[in-house]
Amino acid sequence: MSHVENETASQPECWRRAAEVAVGRTAAPALPAAGERVAVVGCGTSYYMAQAYAALREASGQGESDAYAASEFPFGRVYDRVVALTRSGTTTEVLGLLSRLRGTTRTVVVTADPHTPVEGAADEMVVLDFADERSVVQTRFATTALTLFRAHLGLHTDQAVRDAETALAQPLPDGVLECSQFSFLGRGWTVGLANEAALKMKEASLSWTESYPAMEYRHGPISIATAGTATWMLGAAPEGLAEQVRSTGARWVESTLDPLADLVRVQRLAIARAAARGLDPDLPRHLTRSVVLDGAAEV
Repeated sequence: MSHVENETASQPECWRRAAEVAVGRTAAPALPAAGERVAVVGCGTSYYMAQAYAALREASGQGESDAYAASEFPFGRVYDRVVALTRSGTTTEVLGLLSRLRGTTRTVVVTADPHTPVEGAADEMVVLDFADERSVVQTRFATTALTLFRAHLGLHTDQAVRDAETALAQPLPDGVLECSQFSFLGRGWTVGLANEAALKMKEASLSWTESYPAMEYRHGPISIATAGTATWMLGAAPEGLAEQVRSTGARWVESTLDPLADLVRVQRLAIARAAARGLDPDLPRHLTRSVVLDGAAEV
């Protein structure tokens, strides 16, 4: 098995551990308190998890929450705390951002490897070393970090873990492996999951993918839906959208699983498509495990 296959399969146990960490003496005070104005930043997969967390936090009444790619942080805005996600602890844009915020804004970093340049870069650190990965492609660190956030918000349930186990055990949806194009849709916090699903399919299997807020899909993107394409909804679909997509001849995919568990199904699809195309999902084309740029980061 590839590293990414093993790491994908380990997610239920990682989620259980993350839920315990979220209420521990280190993580609980480091993560944003209710009422704080918060920005969450990351790059790539971590940015999409930041989107999901920010949407969840604000929707649950915990306080204003924004998400940014680390390179696009608006320094003119004032936040009580900035949360940075970085699996490797070496991402140039994240390190540059934390350096610029030092002494002006309280910062916390969530990482898999504290023994990296990110050590000491933030005011506080939450370590999920049990979710670190050998594969370039992120799976379990991303979902474990989001589980940490959900648990801290009081939104994680044991059912999500059971759903992840189901997502790993059940067959993939009929016909999706053969589809030529994939559109991933979300609403609210699952827009971030849809963005991550599209990225995962690109990275691991070089698939043609797109992602949108579900209500935006009718505003143009549905024009590419046809026989041989798939539209995959993460979370509850808007009324009538499934029927409209099916009328195009495209395959409609949805699930009653927890949306984060449904993302696990997409990870499995990405791995399966990579295998079908003779690709190594551990070593995606043109990518490295962390983006480390020469010279100082321009953030």
